[in-house]
Amino acid sequence: MSKARRTDTQPSEPHVADSHDLIRVHGARENNLKDVSIEIPKRRLTVFTGVSGSGKSSLVFNTIAAESQRLINETYSAFVQGFMPALARPEVDVLDGLTTVITVDQQRLGTDPRSTVGTATDANAMLRILFSRLGKPHIGPPSAYAFNVPSVRASGAITVERGDRKAVRATFNRTGGMCPRCEGRGSVSDIDLTQLYDEGKSLNEGALTIPGYSMEGWYGRIFRGCGFFDPDKPIRRFTKRELHDLLHKEPTKIKVEGINLTYEGLIPKIRKSMLSKDVDALQPHVRAFVERAMTFAVCSECDGTRLSEGARSSRISKVSIADACAMEIRDLARWVSGLKEPSVAPLLATLRHTLESFVEIGLGYLSLDRPAGTLSGGEAQRVKMIRHLGSSLTDTTYVFDEPTTGLHPHDIQRMNDLLLRLRDKGNTVLVVEHKPEVIAIADHVVDLGPGAGAGGGSVCFEGTLDGLRASGTVTGRHLDDRATLKETVRKPAGALEIRGASTHNLRNVDVDIPLGVLTVVTGVAGSGKSSLLNGSLVQQPGPGGDDVVSVDQSSIRGSRRSNPATYTGLLEPIRKAFAKANGVKPALFSANSEGACPTCKGAGVVYTDLAMMAGVSTTCEDCEGKRFDASVLEYRFGGRDISEVLAMPVADAEEFFGAGEARTPAAHRILRRLADVGLGYLTLGQPLTTLSGGERQRLKLATHMADKAGVYVLDEPTAGLHLADVEQLLGLLDRLVDSGKSVVVIEHHQAVMAHADWIIDLGPGAGHDGGRVVFEGTPADLVAARAGLTGEHLADYVGG
Repeated sequence: MSKARRTDTQPSEPHVADSHDLIRVHGARENNLKDVSIEIPKRRLTVFTGVSGSGKSSLVFNTIAAESQRLINETYSAFVQGFMPALARPEVDVLDGLTTVITVDQQRLGTDPRSTVGTATDANAMLRILFSRLGKPHIGPPSAYAFNVPSVRASGAITVERGDRKAVRATFNRTGGMCPRCEGRGSVSDIDLTQLYDEGKSLNEGALTIPGYSMEGWYGRIFRGCGFFDPDKPIRRFTKRELHDLLHKEPTKIKVEGINLTYEGLIPKIRKSMLSKDVDALQPHVRAFVERAMTFAVCSECDGTRLSEGARSSRISKVSIADACAMEIRDLARWVSGLKEPSVAPLLATLRHTLESFVEIGLGYLSLDRPAGTLSGGEAQRVKMIRHLGSSLTDTTYVFDEPTTGLHPHDIQRMNDLLLRLRDKGNTVLVVEHKPEVIAIADHVVDLGPGAGAGGGSVCFEGTLDGLRASGTVTGRHLDDRATLKETVRKPAGALEIRGASTHNLRNVDVDIPLGVLTVVTGVAGSGKSSLLNGSLVQQPGPGGDDVVSVDQSSIRGSRRSNPATYTGLLEPIRKAFAKANGVKPALFSANSEGACPTCKGAGVVYTDLAMMAGVSTTCEDCEGKRFDASVLEYRFGGRDISEVLAMPVADAEEFFGAGEARTPAAHRILRRLADVGLGYLTLGQPLTTLSGGERQRLKLATHMADKAGVYVLDEPTAGLHLADVEQLLGLLDRLVDSGKSVVVIEHHQAVMAHADWIIDLGPGAGHDGGRVVFEGTPADLVAARAGLTGEHLADYVGG
């Protein structure tokens, strides 16, 4: 069959495949999979559906993609493998027909301040080459335009011996484009001194507010015995010299109470002990202090461009590389198209194709200097797609994790076209997705379930779209669901005023956010929705002094030991219940404390370092992965030990702690909230690092539901939700509003739009084409007016 791209979006004709045209999976048991056996056609688009937690990711990512990556890694030398992550073979009996897998997931692109959209793709590298060829004045090689290379010159010589020939000597110079003041970060950090001490108090009166810096221990002895200042004098009365010694003094040997010690000023001390460490690894109270104490300002020397003066001085047609990186990518693409220079024609063609790919994929509103860590999961996934759109690879397997996340209905068709293009080049495309618009273009559908967690893990259906629709599975029954407009909407009880909002692309927006109702903020990706709410609304106090709480999909800080039980505070009442029932200390029932297995230190796994070979992570043989010392597992509550409780899904635990001898009201309340947000399938001890963005957001929401917040701001809460679960989410939002809360939701899902009391639509486009309020009113008014792209799509959705 021809691999040429078809112009329509209909599935290709079904065909009978032989064994060479199939990826065969037999006996997959990863996570909750129950001996799953399926055959996936190659060079076709297969969509995997099912409720959240049904096993889709376990099959596609943790089995197929993981085994492909493991086999590829084994082809490298032992030395190279030593630098690669250790990958265990998935729990599966047979995996045949695998090809090289390229995973395009929603993992963030990292929070390194030097990582940008340009550096995460090839665009920045190509721009540097372009300016090194055409920039005037000429300042050096491509590295002279790189903000990640220090701007210092080095000279030297190399000698090359070539047999009997005379040695060849060559001199070289090297320079980078990094701004020396901010070291390529674009901003400079400082410490807010008001967060370090209360200047009205003396040290002995407890002036220091730095975690751990108590006058009761050794710090007190050092401050009292160093002789550099009077510990009984208020800090505001310190001389310049005394204040300098308190804050900045270099390491100095002193003797206190006959003991030789080293004194060092507070600022260098906390920079080494707190600020230089990964913030996620810090204790929560220390992390909170660091976030309060650190301040950031745009670098005055490079004006935030990260580049040295020399790099900024070189221009092409009056445009510097800093100017080019600051343009919206669609504008930069037009500028590059206008350059006509035969000497770099191939480079210009490749750069133009890369930039146009950004536009084609709906990211033309970004700029190359946008920090990579500020992209949403959906944006990050689409950025990763850029390098694959022009790839010459064929017969490769591409794996996507909900590629429509964060996309307006208007943009989903464009994403579908890209998935079909990858397929029509002769590749196998596997997509985990909930959106009916994507399921509709599938050549093959695999529906997993029937439920989530222990209730899922089975293949409920394999076949065509029409077969799915007639199958009677949960997905099949809900595939054609369409929400209807509410007959009556709630009346607002007031409003939060936003005036002159100008964050990012907002154009001095004035808008009133109604209180006491469900408000949905819509608009295409990049229209300014998050800028309006997170940059303006979240910054102001809520009604009656209650907080405005933002619940987004960002990563939850914590180690791989963290789980829903520890994050929500659920473990505390559980530990107390176990302790009371058995007459022992609560600390025994924490795998991070006294109850930990001594062999694995409560991790459940033992890591073995094999030097040059890749390390191996194996289940602890002593505790069998249960994380607790064997003596702790002898204590029971309600007939179960602590490891069995942590292995329970939320739904089962809710029932367990809700009645009978195990009734624990404090635990039951938390579990009820977790079930309310649709996380009934998560196990209490599941590592937080394994949760999706949507699951993380719903976990945060469950935690915040106990707060006294007056306004909840949610960012795409339907992300990762099955069609059948959206109705449950709408019920939760209604309960929040009916309890007196105000709920503001950024959302693209038409069912949520139709259910709103009030809609604020931003646009009309993205980037500099957006940033305006194009509609305010009820969903019925939006449908009647068919206002903008959102109005058109919502009207079609509800049949208006």
